[in-house]
Amino acid sequence: MKDLLLSSISIAILAYLGLGLILFLMQRSFIYFPTREYTYRGTNSHYIQSGNEKIKTWVLNENQTNAIIYFGGNAEAVENNMPLFAGAFPEHTLYLVNYRGYGGSSGQPSETALFQDAISIYDELDDVYDRISVIGRSLGSGVATYLAAHRKIDKLVLVTPYDSILNVAQASFPIYPMSVLLKDKFDSLKWVNDIESKTMILIAEFDEVIPGRHSHNLAAAFPPDQLTVEILFAASHNTVSDQPRYMQLLEDFL
Repeated sequence: MKDLLLSSISIAILAYLGLGLILFLMQRSFIYFPTREYTYRGTNSHYIQSGNEKIKTWVLNENQTNAIIYFGGNAEAVENNMPLFAGAFPEHTLYLVNYRGYGGSSGQPSETALFQDAISIYDELDDVYDRISVIGRSLGSGVATYLAAHRKIDKLVLVTPYDSILNVAQASFPIYPMSVLLKDKFDSLKWVNDIESKTMILIAEFDEVIPGRHSHNLAAAFPPDQLTVEILFAASHNTVSDQPRYMQLLEDFL
């Protein structure tokens, strides 16, 4: 009986360590899902140098005086937004960003790399436009939050955002010390106090990927007079942009 108990404990420990090792080694494949490169007639792309990498952006409504930078989700083909965005923001030039390793951009994605690329994109555009606003969706909300804390942003929109990917991961794997295992923590809460721009947060009522408490926790960190929070009822994480109010809210705010 004692030998059986020791054997069961040993198996449990090995299983725990084995799964933990898999989480550690494979973690970025759980966060990033690079999209393939697309080409579209009649739509311009623009490459921005960031360190040794070239970041491909889709450019809509060129030659306007104001700009919007869009950072999408972790598996999002950002070009799918082109028809809606072009019509919704005729007075803004839009830059839809393909992360490193996504859609024709070189390199491999990581938190540090995405933050660096966001700064590089902003700095290239800063001398061209009077005002630059930023939209960040899901994974992109962390990139947008970082950028807004480190550069002058006109307006900031965060769609289905998190307080930190660390908190989301810890809630998903409570038996592991994710603060030790996780390389890319995307701690948006860390940057809130440095953000000066008017901000809107859009929350999906039935978000199955980023539970609502993480979005509300981020919202609670902003000064109330700086923030607008809108809940898209009946929306899930991936259907939030299908809601009729989604584009209307973006248009009205921006």
